[in-house]
Amino acid sequence: SLRGSWRLRSANGSVALRGDVPGCVHSALRRAGLIQDPYYRFNDVMYRWISLDNWTYSRTFKTPFDVRKWQKVNLVFEGVDTVAEILINNITIGRTDNMFNRYGFDITRIIKEVNFVEVRFLSAISYAAEQSRCHKGYRVPPACPPPVQKGECHVNFIRKEQCSFSWDWGPSFPTQGIWKDVRIEAYNHYHLTYFTLTPFFDKSAQQWSLQIESIFDVVSSKQISGLVTVSIPKLQTQRTFSVKLQPGEGSIVLLVNINKSATVEAWWPNGHGKQIGYNVATVFTMEAGHKVEKFSKAYFRTIELVQEPISGSPGLSFYFRINGRPIFMKGSNWIPADSFQDRVNSDIYRLLLKSAADANMNVLRVWGGGVYEQDEFYDICDELGIMIWQDFMFACALYPTDQNYLESVRAEVTHQVRRLKSHPSIILWSGNNENEAAIASNWFSIPHADREVYIRDYVMLYVKNIQEIVLSEDKSRPFIVSSPTNGLESAKEGWISQNPYDTHYGDTHFYDYDSDCWDWTHYPKTRFASEYGFQSWPSFSTLEKVSSAEDWSYTSNFSLHRQHHKNGNDEMIQQIEHHFKLPQSTDPVKKFKDMIYLTQVMQAQCVKAETEFYRFSRSEIIKGEGHTMGALYWQLNDIWQAPSWASLEYGGKWKLLHYFAQNFFAPLLPVAYEDGGVLFIYGVSDLHTDHQLTLRVNVHAWSSLEPLCTFLENNVTVKAQSARPIYKQPVSDLLWRCGNCTRTGCVVTFDLVGQGGLRSPTNHHFLSSLKDAVGLEKTQLSASISQQDSIYIFDLQTTAVAPFVSLDVGSIKGRFNENGFLMTEKRKVVVFQPWEPTTVEQLEKSLSLTSLTDVT
Repeated sequence: SLRGSWRLRSANGSVALRGDVPGCVHSALRRAGLIQDPYYRFNDVMYRWISLDNWTYSRTFKTPFDVRKWQKVNLVFEGVDTVAEILINNITIGRTDNMFNRYGFDITRIIKEVNFVEVRFLSAISYAAEQSRCHKGYRVPPACPPPVQKGECHVNFIRKEQCSFSWDWGPSFPTQGIWKDVRIEAYNHYHLTYFTLTPFFDKSAQQWSLQIESIFDVVSSKQISGLVTVSIPKLQTQRTFSVKLQPGEGSIVLLVNINKSATVEAWWPNGHGKQIGYNVATVFTMEAGHKVEKFSKAYFRTIELVQEPISGSPGLSFYFRINGRPIFMKGSNWIPADSFQDRVNSDIYRLLLKSAADANMNVLRVWGGGVYEQDEFYDICDELGIMIWQDFMFACALYPTDQNYLESVRAEVTHQVRRLKSHPSIILWSGNNENEAAIASNWFSIPHADREVYIRDYVMLYVKNIQEIVLSEDKSRPFIVSSPTNGLESAKEGWISQNPYDTHYGDTHFYDYDSDCWDWTHYPKTRFASEYGFQSWPSFSTLEKVSSAEDWSYTSNFSLHRQHHKNGNDEMIQQIEHHFKLPQSTDPVKKFKDMIYLTQVMQAQCVKAETEFYRFSRSEIIKGEGHTMGALYWQLNDIWQAPSWASLEYGGKWKLLHYFAQNFFAPLLPVAYEDGGVLFIYGVSDLHTDHQLTLRVNVHAWSSLEPLCTFLENNVTVKAQSARPIYKQPVSDLLWRCGNCTRTGCVVTFDLVGQGGLRSPTNHHFLSSLKDAVGLEKTQLSASISQQDSIYIFDLQTTAVAPFVSLDVGSIKGRFNENGFLMTEKRKVVVFQPWEPTTVEQLEKSLSLTSLTDVT
């Protein structure tokens, strides 16, 4: 391995320093103390010079073996970011232009005992601009991002993380560096380059089998024979095969039938069963060369994307069946966890992914403007039961289709599918993000006469190249060309459907910042909601690390600079004003903190309303629409400290939205909505069996900690894996039965309780805007904190009903078991799980308690 310390210098040599590999220029400069934190204040713009320069990585290395003994020696780069010339001993051995590719260079004739290797980078910004200039025939939009993003141009001309040139939630840091492993490989006869395991289930024979695919670089000039033995001890399965390797890229595909007397336990998504894997030993004993042993894990699960007619509805369904069971997809969209990929490690992945699983999510969509994540990401998803909808890395743009570009993409797709397809967590490949919609809705104002050129390019790239490769490399998973798409209907319409947002087909992305988000009638009753969301600001403790005191106001230059979505800060205010009073404090810092709190309350309540709408639409068709089988809000995580749609802040802190997600994605949930003055409650269940439950409905007056009245509905049947109405009552009757309570004076809470400790979260339904609430008093909130083993107990007390109670312990890392709740009792116990050692004293010092009435 050539990991470790390299030398790094700028183009004219004026900056020279040590650079770690894997790593990037920004991280090296930061480590050497030559720049501040790139995320601090306005540094994204101040440090633009770094990405405009051309940097060179170099080092010497001794060859740890006798070169003469090996038929082939390769220099292998798992990832180069992005455009570079590679030299060994001053001889150019190759060039790179795709961040997502693995590059292997034959250095058999060049390598010596002591070698000098150089990786000469070209600025990604300059390269993208040059590629765009050379594309003479017609423009390939968009040329540049909107000014509010403070980004770079022509990112669609470079095979690099698309959001590294800026996005509407992230900064522009077009990095340069060797971002993955680099090593020397020496071998005789043959060398294993890819090894994959894919499960298949034959329904008619009721037989599991495992397809084992091995791809070799065969150096020998004639074919090599040998034996392969595969053993899976836990499944009493052992098979031996005679095989032959052909010169060049030789591949062996073996189908191992699993012993029928063994019980195969399937891999299930989070919330639906266990994530069982089986150890597999594969031994290649060839007549020439050494023995190759591979120890890996096999997982057994089937996946189908079901698109078929639904009675009473035009169009087609769009849902996933795992192991023969329809699964409602609950989750979010994943973006890169950092602008600097070398800072993303297993611990960061585990923190974010565990937070997703803990919020009852079973799926994440790895969005197409980021990166194909590192191996550890998918390993952790396999372990936690988080399904992955995997986009290919094309987003919100049109792309060139010249020969060089297509060849680079073909290599990228082949490599990534081979690298990733053994992961049971990956359930779908998707060609791009929103590019079908971009052409269909004419985002880039293309004259009608030119439209065909772009459609032809679209089909060439995603259908004739990407889809073709994916379907030949991986027969075990569905592929869709875009998201949103109408799926089979889009294919029928020549891959660009008239309206990719059609609720009767495929998936939809839906954003509406103008309408009142509490009003469910604005939401599309879609088959599958794969993107939707609202912005909020991250906590003060997260912003404090990258700002100074003059920045701490909602209208400061910093606050404007950090907002990359046009009118985003105003849109949040507008949405807040529907239901809440804006802060009026004369203390500027308190006012800023109050605004942050309100944006988080608004976001949590908005995404709750929309997600609950999608969940209760699961089993019904209304006016031809419904059977919604997925809700993936935008977005799970943050790339830096800024306002965004995320529910997890940069660093992993849970926003109020993430606490709400824990409830609105609960496996058993009562959901309320009003229609024509009537309150409906649905029983929503992801459980595998029907349950007889008690529905408890409480009506509380804002002015009292004692419920005004409680109604119990016994023997309510909540059906397995469905959403059905279980309660219906005109609001006026409900209020009258409670002794003339009014809409502005009261709030409804409700939950489901069953046998053996089965219970849903307590849900709430507001009968009016909280800015109009009558009887809501300013409360005195207090907490006493005690330690119990590795967790901390917060004993909360309130003097009045308190909406949206938020506990915040500043920058102490960890999470509460619940937060942002409606407190309708005098006392409540909340548990804090620290992610790093802390003490009662530190928690007491850092704790701030806020409820809606504290905003003044």
